[in-house]
Amino acid sequence: MNIPDNLRYTKDHEWLQLLDDGVTAVVGITDFAQSELGDIVFVETKAVGTKVAAHGAFGTVEAVKTVADLFAPVAGEIVEVNGALDDAAVVNSDPYNEGWIVKMKLDDPKSVESLLSPADYSALIGE
Repeated sequence: MNIPDNLRYTKDHEWLQLLDDGVTAVVGITDFAQSELGDIVFVETKAVGTKVAAHGAFGTVEAVKTVADLFAPVAGEIVEVNGALDDAAVVNSDPYNEGWIVKMKLDDPKSVESLLSPADYSALIGE
């Protein structure tokens, strides 16, 4: 299972990468999540400008097996949705790069520190 060292993780299998500006983050689902869901065929998110609470749903992913909610790792505002998600298969093939889901402006950048480290996430999924 691919667990990049430069990201933080949630127990709900989302990842977050804080960008260099210190207030914007990229959010997606983990390799583990996409493999458990099966082939992802559709991704729907809330609109740009939507404020989302920490652990609040910001969208859904539809897979062959099921539909699952996407949960915000931390509180913030959606500032961009990945246009490449028109072909949701990109989440299956490249969940950490081309398959990112949203960018958020964080309410409190320090809240990222409360997320799981790569080692903690690895332990959570039994890697």
